[in-house]
Amino acid sequence: MGIFDKFKRGLEKSRDAVFGKLTGLFQGRKLDDSVFDELEEILIAADVGVDTAVWLVGRVKQAAWRERLVDTVRLPNLLQMAMEEALAGVDSRMRTAETGPSLYLIVGVNGVGKTTTIGKLARRYRDQGKRVILAAADTFRAAAIDQLVIWGERAGCDVVRHGPGADPAAVVYDAIMAARSRSMDVILCDTAGRLHNKGNLMAELAKIQKVASRELPGAPHEVLLVLDGTTGQNALNQAKAFQEVVSVSGIALTKLDGTAKGGVILPIVREYGIPVKWVGLGEDIEDLEIFDPAAFSAAVCQP
Repeated sequence: MGIFDKFKRGLEKSRDAVFGKLTGLFQGRKLDDSVFDELEEILIAADVGVDTAVWLVGRVKQAAWRERLVDTVRLPNLLQMAMEEALAGVDSRMRTAETGPSLYLIVGVNGVGKTTTIGKLARRYRDQGKRVILAAADTFRAAAIDQLVIWGERAGCDVVRHGPGADPAAVVYDAIMAARSRSMDVILCDTAGRLHNKGNLMAELAKIQKVASRELPGAPHEVLLVLDGTTGQNALNQAKAFQEVVSVSGIALTKLDGTAKGGVILPIVREYGIPVKWVGLGEDIEDLEIFDPAAFSAAVCQP
């Protein structure tokens, strides 16, 4: 299955929410301001957000005027091009270490699919022939450690862990030492997500980053924020909150196959300037895809 087909299948609910409502709008209606007003309302309802919806409609309107359009038949293509423009510059590539293992911090609140995403990433890297080790640095919850061990078993990766309440930075340190001694390529570090107490979280992540950068030049090579696509605009609030705590370098948006709110990708990229690097398009361990702006835009806008 090609990347467009995967996105089209995974974004079916989002496409129905947007294109399903736009079908009547696009079927040969006379092009006037009422059409653009309806388009803006539909995009806002699809969790694109007010600012980004206004920007998108403005780009569509400009293109329609340039082409001297008199009806709405071309609007799906113009909307697709506007979405691609909004997502222009997205670099989905994960940064890697020049030498030694690459260390990735995975952050996010509990319940967004953080541990699942780590397991899927581990499997993906393993399938690429890379040697992967996991660090259970969310020591605040015993369940988080147990869940990571289960996903580690599924992905075929060892998990470095301490007991509940242990120092998360010590877990990361041990994972780095283990990765070096075993010639690992990738270290995936789970972290706690206690946003209700930003002070503790900030101190914890700062200590982890200090240890990582001391032991591995350039580490952490990515700070990947996991967001739940089903929460729509609340994902924006989480992105803003985590940006205040740690320098987020990329987003993994989960559960897009189960929501009509996939439009939230657009304001995350356009308004916060954070590249979306991964999207979850299914429940299986293989259903984590590198984000493709063109495939996303086409999957949402085309029938």
